[in-house]
Amino acid sequence: MQPLRLAYVAATLLFFAAASTTHAHNITRILEKHPDFSTFNKYLTLTHLSPEINRRTTITVCAIDNAAMNELLSKHPSIYTLKNILSLHVLLDYFGAKKLHQITNGTALAATMFQATGTAPGSTGFVNITDLHGGKVGFGADNNGGALSAFFVKSVEEIPYNISIIQISKPLPSAAAEAPTPAPSQQNLTAIMSRHGCKVFADTLSASPDAMSTFSDNVNGGLTVFCPMDDAFKAFLPKYKNLTAAGKASLLEYHATPVYQSMAMLKSNNGLMNTLATDGASKFDFTVQNDGEQVTLKTKIVTAKITGTLIDEEPLAIYTIDKVLLPRELFKAQAPSPAPAPAPEPAAADAPASPNKRGKKKKQKAADAPADSESAPADSPSDAADDSADDSSGALRIDGARYVNVIVVVMALCFGVSLM
Repeated sequence: MQPLRLAYVAATLLFFAAASTTHAHNITRILEKHPDFSTFNKYLTLTHLSPEINRRTTITVCAIDNAAMNELLSKHPSIYTLKNILSLHVLLDYFGAKKLHQITNGTALAATMFQATGTAPGSTGFVNITDLHGGKVGFGADNNGGALSAFFVKSVEEIPYNISIIQISKPLPSAAAEAPTPAPSQQNLTAIMSRHGCKVFADTLSASPDAMSTFSDNVNGGLTVFCPMDDAFKAFLPKYKNLTAAGKASLLEYHATPVYQSMAMLKSNNGLMNTLATDGASKFDFTVQNDGEQVTLKTKIVTAKITGTLIDEEPLAIYTIDKVLLPRELFKAQAPSPAPAPAPEPAAADAPASPNKRGKKKKQKAADAPADSESAPADSPSDAADDSADDSSGALRIDGARYVNVIVVVMALCFGVSLM
């Protein structure tokens, strides 16, 4: 039976290992096996789209080959404009080759990563997919007058219902995606935060000239901002108003680091992180921790979770968090609750009698007890105490029937014998 049991255990381990990686994919490694898409793969990495693709499931990447990418690059778009163009080629739904030829009613409108960024005006971040006569499938940006300018070429690789990589004939033209996009250093930091649920923090930052200047001075060299959502910062405002002017600036600067940190970098770099408020002995640091997809920021007082990404374009990243970060340099950690007072010692009169005295008392009680034995309890407290003392001495007492049952169960587990 032992070989069968070992085979069963091995099969079980393989099953769970496979289950744990069902949803894992890496677009860079997949495309590395297909040199015809090396340029497309390169720019997915340079625009930081690869980590976004890797963390999503149920997704379709419409890849274009090197010749089509060279045609796109000949227009010399900035890296930020190129990111918008390529994000239009990432559909937030699964379209394998089979599904493309079985679209309900022959046409579908798919949201893209460009639409998900919030920068696409109206519905310009949607792509029209239509099953055409003769086995062709056409693709076109929704704001392109209904024109289907690109066509399905082949399936590159599919992990069913997780990620599908298909080749289309040419880039999808879109005036909205191709519009010049300013570099992060040219963007208004507070405007970005205000548009995405961090208006209270943004307004407070704007009202602090020293902190605002520190943020702006660090954008070109690299800046990562952790912006508390409106509800969290609004609830914190009474405490903020009690800080000194220097304390207010330090609190705001504590929510940013002077280096660019993509989400992928945050997930792989656990440990202490300095902030814009760090100044020699004034550490003003916090600890980055992650558990799978969840990244947390831990101070000595509070732990906040990253809840979203507002922008992630080197050298600038802005993330939303669910709590205000409280540095120990400005706030004291709450003292732990006092331990409960120990129970009072039993009075001498209530203390258990010594064995010799207990024996004398038993004899005295037996002599004074009535003849009717039913009026006495089955087990006296002293007898229970004796049993308890015996058990606590380390001896395990199991009656014969229980012992046999335990042995049978253990043998069944060890040798794989069914109990049914």
